[in-house]
Amino acid sequence: MRMYDIIKKKRDGRFLTEEEIRFVVDGFTRGEIPDYQMSAWLMCVFYQGMTKEETTALTLAMADSGEKLDLSAIEGVKVDKHSTGGVGDKTTFIVAPILAVLGIPIAKMSGRGLGHTGGTVDKLMSIPGFSVEVPKEQFIRQVNELKLSLVAQTGELAPADKKIYALRDVTTTVDSLPLIASSIMSKKIAAGADAIVLDVKCGSGAFMKSYENAVELGRTMTEIGVLAGRRTCAVITDMNEPLGHMVGNSLELYEALKVLSLKDVEAACAKDRGLKRLVDVSLTLAAYMLAVGEEPNAAPSADTLDACRKRAVRVIESGEALDRFADFVKAQGGDPSVIYDPEKLPVAKDKIPVYPSKDGYLAYCSAEEVGMASLMLGGGRATKESTIDVTVGLELLYTLGEEVKKDEPFAYIYASENSDAEGAKARLIRAYDISETPTKVGTVILGSIV
Repeated sequence: MRMYDIIKKKRDGRFLTEEEIRFVVDGFTRGEIPDYQMSAWLMCVFYQGMTKEETTALTLAMADSGEKLDLSAIEGVKVDKHSTGGVGDKTTFIVAPILAVLGIPIAKMSGRGLGHTGGTVDKLMSIPGFSVEVPKEQFIRQVNELKLSLVAQTGELAPADKKIYALRDVTTTVDSLPLIASSIMSKKIAAGADAIVLDVKCGSGAFMKSYENAVELGRTMTEIGVLAGRRTCAVITDMNEPLGHMVGNSLELYEALKVLSLKDVEAACAKDRGLKRLVDVSLTLAAYMLAVGEEPNAAPSADTLDACRKRAVRVIESGEALDRFADFVKAQGGDPSVIYDPEKLPVAKDKIPVYPSKDGYLAYCSAEEVGMASLMLGGGRATKESTIDVTVGLELLYTLGEEVKKDEPFAYIYASENSDAEGAKARLIRAYDISETPTKVGTVILGSIV
């Protein structure tokens, strides 16, 4: 086989075989295929696309390029969750302990944040003493005992994806649906889960701006998962404004712990639209994960999902989810007292009020710009080498559709001495449009693919 012939074949719109795709992935990973030929191939894929069989072959080739986690020693159906990235997305901290209490093993490898989207691992590092790197034996044992462990993704997991993504980034081929889908799913498959629930974000703070593109991505990833032998489904959720009120590592963990401390979930959500959006996404994901974890061979019905959601609510209100989170933190070296007293989490001392540009109603939010404001404070990584300040971030007091007044704060910035607080403040104000009359706001759960 020659890379020249494979490039030409894809350029002409013909389908590649599994052997040809594996030749490309393995050769590039080993350094046998030069960047200029791989760039040409990526551009051909960008313009010609891939069939679901080709995309699945690419996914499996990347998953096989390095270490694959063997979770067979863990009892039960292992269910993983993946979000395509958003702003203020802290659902893992709510969903994971709920599922663990209900007997669904959560053996999750998570990544670090890059750009305006936060990483689960970075948020966990807010907890004093917590370790995101544990030996495999402890990881397996902990999941069997507590049904929950969250650790950092290793560099050996799907190394082909890391190398290919770096080239996509500099050749403007990131925005390719089969390349996006295979990148995400290769890591999920290599991580060893039996079932995967995908949270596909849609809107101004998401990679997929339109509902149609989000559905197409969700459907493509679901098809890949099924062809790879994994029970897979997707939920399409709104990201036209941040999820919840807090943006930033320790602040998001703080908000998640407040959710897990609720004694009456319905009453709390009735009074707070921002909280309701966060809880709705979390409970929806928990319901799907519980349903496929308990009956992996059946598509969850509306009645099943409703029953699973109610079970998840009871686990929160009983305090069991909070207790399981504390046990998990203690098992990985963290201070469990923080879970019951989140005021102990490290937060930047400078709390700066931010005032809206005028009176009116919040009509539009560029959630990505809100995320970038947090990044300017030091709460995100501009590059993979950047250092994150887990103490900084934003508190958003109002959500879309709500009234704001120019002489009253509509947000707070938590800044450190190294933060560009003024730049972040200006960016946050510009992220919102304000109208004279209330605007209609949509639901946070937009659809599903099962």
